[in-house]
Amino acid sequence: MIKLQRISQEPILLPMPGSTWEAGAVYNCAVVYEDGLIHLVYRATDINSSGAEGEYINNLGYAVSSDGIHFNRLRDPILVNDVEQEARGPEDPRIVQIGDIYHMMYTGFGGRFPGDYRISHATSINLVNWERHGIVLDEENKDASLFPERINGKYLLLHRRQPDIWIATSNDLKKWRDHQILMKAMPGSNWENEKIGIAGPPIKLANCWLLIYHGVSTDLCYSLGIAKLDLKDPTKVIARQEGPILEPELDWEINGHVPNVVFSCGQVIIDNMLVVYYGAADTVIGAASVPLSKIEFD
Repeated sequence: MIKLQRISQEPILLPMPGSTWEAGAVYNCAVVYEDGLIHLVYRATDINSSGAEGEYINNLGYAVSSDGIHFNRLRDPILVNDVEQEARGPEDPRIVQIGDIYHMMYTGFGGRFPGDYRISHATSINLVNWERHGIVLDEENKDASLFPERINGKYLLLHRRQPDIWIATSNDLKKWRDHQILMKAMPGSNWENEKIGIAGPPIKLANCWLLIYHGVSTDLCYSLGIAKLDLKDPTKVIARQEGPILEPELDWEINGHVPNVVFSCGQVIIDNMLVVYYGAADTVIGAASVPLSKIEFD
């Protein structure tokens, strides 16, 4: 059974008291490792992220680290709630690099009516300055990421039509076709029976695509699981671990604005270690890892 081990018993990123945009929470971050630096693009809220204090606003912030634990962050957000579909702000970024371009899929939260959230797309060459490309799927949808390369000449998109993980293809990143269910929630499970969605983007290994995903139980506890997809045809799931790889266990994962949540939007491979960054209780960010050599399951 694969289990992640926390690299710190304390959060590695906390809300910033006194900030106008990240005083409430910092969580659910995309992660990029390049030139010895770990870059986070993280979700932040101005007030309590559960809505207990009113209508919170999301923004995306940027932080960088050389050791993966101690981060320096920009004073101002890098993506704010300045378009109609994102009146309540951008949420839950997932980032891949294709060629020289970083592609970010994220949730644009409008808040104008129930279900007013849409998968949105932005690109960058430096992870700080982003160009929006608008809504990807004009439907109630989230938990989306591109694969980090074309497969059989096509772009692939993972997304979530409740309660399952879906996959679709495109020739141009604009029109998405061939939507099909990739993985279903497991009614007989005690941790992923309510719904599932991807965590970070799929990871290319020598013999498969590795997919970390989140599962939600009927009592709304969020945990992380792991699956393998076929290298040449990622619409095929070739293995899926029965139990979770990370569950809420520490006080700051159990108690927070939204209790009992570990939720990831990104991970990196450093020195043959898979390092997963995750939001805890929709309040702070933690990190956990496992050696690639221990990722064995059928």
